[in-house]
Amino acid sequence: MSCLKRATSCLGFLALLEVLTGCVPQHSQPLQHSFLPPTPRPSGLALRTSEPPVVKPVLDLEDAKPAFVAIQASSETRRAEALAREADWHFQAGRRYYLEGDEKAARREFDRATDLLLAAPDTPGLRAILDKKLDELVEEIHRLDLAGLGSADLGEPAFEKPPLEDIPQLTFPVDPKLKHRVLEEVRATVSQLPLQVNDDVLSYIKYFSSERGRKIVIHGLQRAGRYRPLIQRVFDEEGIPQELIFLAQAESGFLPRAVSRARATGMWQFVLFRGREYGLVQSPYSDDRLDPEKSTRAAARHLRDLYQHFGDWYLAMAAYNCGPGTVDRAVERTGYADFWELRRRSVLPKETSNYVPIILAMTIITKNARAYGLESVVADPALTYDTLEISAPTNLLLLADLAECPVSQLRDLNPALLKNAAPAGWPLRVPKGSGAQLLSVLETVPAEKRCCWRAHRVGESDSLAAIARRYRVTPGSIVAVNRATGASLRSGDLLVIPAVVREQPQTVSARRVAHRRAVHRRTAPRKVASAAGPQAQPAGRKPAAVAYRAANLPPASGKRRALQR
Repeated sequence: MSCLKRATSCLGFLALLEVLTGCVPQHSQPLQHSFLPPTPRPSGLALRTSEPPVVKPVLDLEDAKPAFVAIQASSETRRAEALAREADWHFQAGRRYYLEGDEKAARREFDRATDLLLAAPDTPGLRAILDKKLDELVEEIHRLDLAGLGSADLGEPAFEKPPLEDIPQLTFPVDPKLKHRVLEEVRATVSQLPLQVNDDVLSYIKYFSSERGRKIVIHGLQRAGRYRPLIQRVFDEEGIPQELIFLAQAESGFLPRAVSRARATGMWQFVLFRGREYGLVQSPYSDDRLDPEKSTRAAARHLRDLYQHFGDWYLAMAAYNCGPGTVDRAVERTGYADFWELRRRSVLPKETSNYVPIILAMTIITKNARAYGLESVVADPALTYDTLEISAPTNLLLLADLAECPVSQLRDLNPALLKNAAPAGWPLRVPKGSGAQLLSVLETVPAEKRCCWRAHRVGESDSLAAIARRYRVTPGSIVAVNRATGASLRSGDLLVIPAVVREQPQTVSARRVAHRRAVHRRTAPRKVASAAGPQAQPAGRKPAAVAYRAANLPPASGKRRALQR
């Protein structure tokens, strides 16, 4: 019995030792309770523990960006870049075939390039990159087609949106420190135009110092370099302050082909009747409101007349925007011939009330470019050109061939042209230094053929057959016009090409792209309409950039700016 008791006590001791040392596995829990009763929890004792860490809850799942999202985005980017490289390879192959005169093979490669991009999945990560590449390729293919379509129609020149429509007609809170700084800047500024600083001007100085407003100022300063010497010369001749150049920056951003929703046109935004009042005429082929020099002269004379009428440059600027009749009626109603008082009394159109502060803010910022971080903005070089008179209607493609410059450069130099041909008697502007040679070669082309014929500078690998295929004419017709044979062609020779007038067909690639985007346009508005209802789009809104025919329509009712300017 004593041995049995000793064994039992030894086993109990070992069991107790295992429990105390934590060596018993969890599945033997019942055995533990059979030897030891549960320890009663002491009462009345406060346990001192540290505060648990504060865990910030994720309130917005979009804020939590898991790693797999970044990995997925990176994978889509790599896939898009790979597709873009493959499409570019096919485009370059097509371009080589095109230059060799193999149009069929070129079309095949061009179509393969665009098909690759069109067939990609419509995931946002892919489409953002591929749509940009698709636009680039279609544009390049279109340019190659223009070079090889003889005398094809280039399409009507495009018009652009004036930046004044993007500037918000609002007021902004003004920092007192900003007012003190701007007052110091104005005191040190030399200006022919009085520069008044108040909260209205300061609010737009603050806006043009923001990221969005700063872009408007920078783009205007860059483009201003093209026309600044011209505007300065005209303003000096007409005797008006040089600072009024900023009217053009606000009105059009120095875009000669700007057309507003109110159908004001050109760098100085003339409507039809006001332009005609100052000698700006329109024809089916041209519009003088789009001519930088003619419209600048008209704007300077109009501003001078307005100043002589009102005796105040601020009222003259307001009248330039909304019309002298509107300002006259506001003065008669209130008895005040002071712009700021008229603005305070809200008797001027909202746009006009903000128009003068916008001009003053642009003037102050530009004259103190260093203070606003604009000293590094590089202005475009001034436009220089030769002028020659066209004796017969002449295709711009032929003129570009002879001047050996892009058609877009001729359009930039002649923005008042509405068609792709210069009419007889037109003072054509061509790149500086090319006028005399261009005119002498142009005289060798029969006058009645200048509306459709082309010219071609022979390259080292050019053959007569390849040149003929490129312009879709026969080799015999080129030989007959130039009195040359294929064997006599030398690199550097200039050939006259007897091209014929053709309508420009869309390429297969362009048709496919156009079809895909047309389908998208048909489906997208339905989704918007179903979600927002029939009132989702305001009635009467016009596109920002309108066709020239729309610019020639009578002004819409209710547009004071269009009726009065």
